Amino acid sequence: MIADNLHSILEKLPSGVQLVAVSKFHPVSSLMEAYNAGQRIFAESRPQELALKVPQMPSDVQWHFIGHLQTNKLKLVLPYVSLVQSVDSLHLLQAISAWAVANNRIIDVLLELHLGAEETKQGFTEEEILSIDSIPGIRIRGLMGMATNTEDMAVVERDFERIEGLFRKVQAMGLPDFDQLSIGMSGDWPLAIRHGATMVRIGTDIFGPREY
Repeated sequence: MIADNLHSILEKLPSGVQLVAVSKFHPVSSLMEAYNAGQRIFAESRPQELALKVPQMPSDVQWHFIGHLQTNKLKLVLPYVSLVQSVDSLHLLQAISAWAVANNRIIDVLLELHLGAEETKQGFTEEEILSIDSIPGIRIRGLMGMATNTEDMAVVERDFERIEGLFRKVQAMGLPDFDQLSIGMSGDWPLAIRHGATMVRIGTDIFGPREY
């Protein structure tokens, strides 16, 4: 079932768009089904869960982190991931920079734009993103965003238009390596692709409902 779901999605994805399998809350057995069907990029949102799964999965897996990352949990995440998609504050960015410099690493990140109407949602404002300069140990690869949690696709589309517009604006500023736009999840990823997504984060459409 997981393999069938995966292949069905991959058939619809344009070339150049990466499928990020959101594996949070799913057991390693399910991840291995996806892996054996060819999937190599997986995303987790809890540091402890990521740290437990990494040694149980093959070494060629690329791990992304997509949850809110507390600065005291960096050592559970940064040694293992190829991309932190959810950098949502200057404080976190500076903490990642300090860890990267201390460990002689370059950490690839996406800056999370606060898009939705929910007041509690984390993320940078557009003005903050436009004002960020280069930071030691950090390679800013692009933006990540989540549309407003609504069934109204017109609202979702407006959110995607907004983040795509900001993405193009930052690209025009000439920031090196700024080429990734992570928008779109199980309910809205075809719409995200129409608005420039280079990564889609899909969980339920691959793995089904969460198992724990």
